Amino acid sequence: MRFLIQRVQNARVTVENETIGSISNGLLVFVGVSNNDTREIADKMIHKLLNLRIFSDENGKTNLSLSSVNGELLIISQFTLYADCKHGNRPSFTDAGKPELANALYEYIIEKCKESVTKVACGEFGADMKVSLLNDGPFTIMLDSDVIC
Repeated sequence: MRFLIQRVQNARVTVENETIGSISNGLLVFVGVSNNDTREIADKMIHKLLNLRIFSDENGKTNLSLSSVNGELLIISQFTLYADCKHGNRPSFTDAGKPELANALYEYIIEKCKESVTKVACGEFGADMKVSLLNDGPFTIMLDSDVIC
């Protein structure tokens, strides 16, 4: 499982010119699922995500977590996080999770995050989404379950 996390001042996702999710100060999280992922792996990734200390404290140090700043989450499914570009110039996505598994884990992640975060917005699995954001920093982190789990 991979989470591409961007600290944002605001972000929104639209489908067919309609905004379906938006947040202000918080984290935009792109979620990629592989066929080997499970709820147990998702739980570890969620724990790491929610406890990352990547918001500035009163001294300007990145020392605060999402909950410390009453931050919001926008969670977007993104199978392209599993792009394999080793051969040729056209990415392969064979490592990305099958849609049924990926969608189930994506929905699970959203529901688990809602247990801890006041506002959790999300995209639409499998849709052609347009995401706009104001990256704060910029500050972008990749979490990969192969490394942290």
